[in-house]
Amino acid sequence: MEKRDYSQILVESADGVARVTLNREARRNAIGPTMVNELLYALEDAHASEAVRSIVITGAGKAFCAGGDFSQMSGGDSAEALPPKGDYKDLLLALLATTKPIIARVNGHAMGGGLGIVACCTFGVASAEAKLGTPEINVGLFPFMIMAVLERIVPRRRLVEMMLCGERLSAEEAAEVGLINRAVRPAELDRQVAHYTSAVQEKSPVAIRLGMQAIRETEGMSLEEKLPDLSRRLMECLATDDAREGLSAFLEKRDPVWTGR
Repeated sequence: MEKRDYSQILVESADGVARVTLNREARRNAIGPTMVNELLYALEDAHASEAVRSIVITGAGKAFCAGGDFSQMSGGDSAEALPPKGDYKDLLLALLATTKPIIARVNGHAMGGGLGIVACCTFGVASAEAKLGTPEINVGLFPFMIMAVLERIVPRRRLVEMMLCGERLSAEEAAEVGLINRAVRPAELDRQVAHYTSAVQEKSPVAIRLGMQAIRETEGMSLEEKLPDLSRRLMECLATDDAREGLSAFLEKRDPVWTGR
């Protein structure tokens, strides 16, 4: 991955995993224009790298992300170093458009805009000590932006309760409503994240890419539209080198060797 002069995130890449850390520990990793912009660059670079198979997003210190930085609500901040690539809505769209699985490693509280990031990731694993919520109403605001992604996951009546009451869910409650996949003891957090990154590493890159595109692009289709579209995508997948290799390996009772083609 390309080395960039980031000021508010840390990016490391090893063993097929790009690890992105929100790095404003003194502000509990509150997100503003600079962090959003840097995240957009990091996601683009991770997708451009053939060596990267999955992406992990986490926070420095005890918090995942405290939400939007209210001090920056009226504009950008002076730390901006990279040319503007987009704003928060572009970040949410980029996370949803991923063709490489993204794991939210929720090491601590994820509020407001931070919860939006979690909701857009492919997988979410949270420490049992973390809280996840929508406290915007408490300061006279409303979670307008993240409502669009939360309503894709959380049942409507439960979501309205969260947003109007400014509720903070425990990690266990967040798992129950589908905001995350797992709530685990803090000591088990990295092991559970590694479960997902390892699983992805063992699978065909092209099958994952085509599958994630299908999940995104067929959302909202009627059954009459979706089945013919998925049939076409199946034929496309069967024509890949990885599909031929996978079927041959199955018949020959050996491990497949993926090429990503």
